Amino acid sequence: MNRQIKCMNQELELYLQFFVDYKQKNWLIWLAMVEFAVDNKTYLATKMSLLKANYSRELRMETDIIRKEKVTEFVERIKKVKEKAETALKKA
Repeated sequence: MNRQIKCMNQELELYLQFFVDYKQKNWLIWLAMVEFAVDNKTYLATKMSLLKANYSRELRMETDIIRKEKVTEFVERIKKVKEKAETALKKA
């Protein structure tokens, strides 16, 4: 496995760690969103996303891919993600 694939896999794992539950059974639900987020990120070297480089335009995620949840569930999940990120930043 080359260095570029290793870096991409590490990035995908990091994204999934923020969203997958502790039993690690819901990762498949988030995989499409994580892949989209990574592909839609602007890279320093190219100053564009992988999607822009491959398709010559920015793409938007279709609503049927997005997991449907109640607003209160969304807020609680985002709070947990924020706490996890803050903890990780303090350790770094």
